[in-house]
Amino acid sequence: MGAGRLVAVLVTALLAGCAPTTAVAGGGTGPASARRAPEGSYAVGVRTLTLDPHSARPLPVTIWYPASTAQVAAGRFPVVIYSHGLGSLPELHANLTTRWAAAGFVVAAPAYPHTRRGAAHFTRADVRHQPADAWRLIRHLAGLDRSRVDPLAGHLDLTSVAAAGHSAGGFTTSGMFSEGHPTRLRAGIVIAGGGLPGSFAGPAAPVLFVHGTADPVVPVTVGRAAYARTPGPAAFLSLLGQDHGAYLTPGHPGFAPVVATTTDFLRWTLYGDQAAGARLPAVARSPLTRYESRPAH
Repeated sequence: MGAGRLVAVLVTALLAGCAPTTAVAGGGTGPASARRAPEGSYAVGVRTLTLDPHSARPLPVTIWYPASTAQVAAGRFPVVIYSHGLGSLPELHANLTTRWAAAGFVVAAPAYPHTRRGAAHFTRADVRHQPADAWRLIRHLAGLDRSRVDPLAGHLDLTSVAAAGHSAGGFTTSGMFSEGHPTRLRAGIVIAGGGLPGSFAGPAAPVLFVHGTADPVVPVTVGRAAYARTPGPAAFLSLLGQDHGAYLTPGHPGFAPVVATTTDFLRWTLYGDQAAGARLPAVARSPLTRYESRPAH
C-alpha cells in the first residue's frame, strides 16, 4: 500500500471512530443534529442578561447569535457555552465568539462572579464552582427557548451543546464533563487549559485541545495530560513556540488556523457535518501549527 493510500485509510478509520453520536429516543444512536450545517455566514447580534441577579452568585451573560436584519436569524442553532479566564470578561473573547456565531452557533458567555475582571472578591479557587454556573446557564437558556416572548425562543437547539473556554475557562470546560453529565453536552474545546478533578467522566464526547507549546502560564504538558485522560475521541492543536493566547488575536499568524479548526470542529460535532470533520487536518495546517487526533480509548 502506498504512503498516500495508507494516510487516507488511517484518516478514514479515525473519523469513523470519532463520529459524534448520542443516545436518542428508543435507545439507539443518531447524529449530533438533524439540521444541515449552514453555508456561508450570518450577521451577528448580541445581547446581555443576568441570571439570578439577587443571589449569592449573580451571573451576567453575553450572548452572540446568528442574526438577520434586527432579529435572530430563522432556524434553530446549536449552543456553545464559552468560559473566560482569570481576570477576563466575555467581551474580551469576541474575536473568536463572534466568528462562531457567524458560522451558525449561539454562543453564551458568562462572567463568573469571583474570577472575572473587576470581581469584588476575586478568588482563583472559585474555578471549581464554575462548571455548575455553566450548567445553570444552560438550564436558563432552555427556559428562554420555551418562552413565548423572548427573542431567542424557538431558536436554541439545546440537544446539541458544546462547552469551550480559555485558560481557567478551559478548566471550567473540562469540569463540565463530570460523571453523569447530560448527553446534550456533545463536545468540548479546551484552549490553554487542562482538567479539573473529576473531569472527563460520564458520557464520552469529542474534545479539542488548543495549546501554545511555550505557554508560561499553563504549560503544554498540562494540556497534553488532559488530552491523554479524555476517554472520548480527542484532537490536539499545538501552536508551535506560542504563549498563553496571543494566537487568539486577529492578525496573529495562529489566529486563522485556530478559528478554522475550532469552527469546523463545532460544525462536525454539533451539526454532524462529516465534511468538516474530514477537513480538520487540512484547515489546521500552517507553519505555526501541528494537529493530531485519536479515536476514543
